[in-house]
Amino acid sequence: MHMSQIHDLARRLFDAHGDKAELEAARKAAECEQQGTTKEASDWRRIQAAIKEMRGPGVS
Repeated sequence: MHMSQIHDLARRLFDAHGDKAELEAARKAAECEQQGTTKEASDWRRIQAAIKEMRGPGVS
């Protein structure tokens, strides 16, 4: 998945879930890992990282 797609999905997830968006991305990544879809899991981890970056420093 291209970085522009990652950031677009991260923004939409953040808009939909607010402070819980990062947790939602982690949940989706874990679900993909359990299903053995490693590429999709990797994409969700990248989306999770993008959400964390959007939230900025000092926010946990």
